[in-house]
Amino acid sequence: MKTLFRSALCAAALLGVAAHNAEAQDLAAGENSFKKCLPCHAVGEDAKNKVGPILNGLEGRHSGSIPGYSYTDANKNSGISWTEAEFLDYIKDPRAKIKGTKMIFPGIKNETEAKNLWAYLKQFDASGKKK
Repeated sequence: MKTLFRSALCAAALLGVAAHNAEAQDLAAGENSFKKCLPCHAVGEDAKNKVGPILNGLEGRHSGSIPGYSYTDANKNSGISWTEAEFLDYIKDPRAKIKGTKMIFPGIKNETEAKNLWAYLKQFDASGKKK
C-alpha cells in the first residue's frame, strides 16, 4: 500500500512540475510575441506611454483609462473591461472590435499565440511589478 501511495505522490509531483514548465513556456512565448507590440506599447516598472498606452495592470482595467494617454472616444466609451475573453477577441482584429480606435495593428489570429501574450501581460500589476 505504501508503494502505491508513493507512486501516486510522485506522479502528482511530476504533474505539478510539468504544469509549471508549461506555464513558463507560455510566458516566454508571450514575451516573445510582445515584441510585436513594443513599437507602440510598454510594460514593466519603467513603462511610459508611447504611440499606445502602457499595458501594466491590463487585467480588469477599463479600456481608455490610462492617465496621460490620449484615447479616442471609441476606446473610452467601448465599455470593455479587459478579461482574457475580451483581449482574445480584441487582439484578433482591434479595429473590428473597437470601431474608431487609432490602433492600426493587424491583429494576432493564432489563438495560442494570443493566449500566451495575455498570460505575459496579465502578470504585470498597475505599477508594472510582476504579480
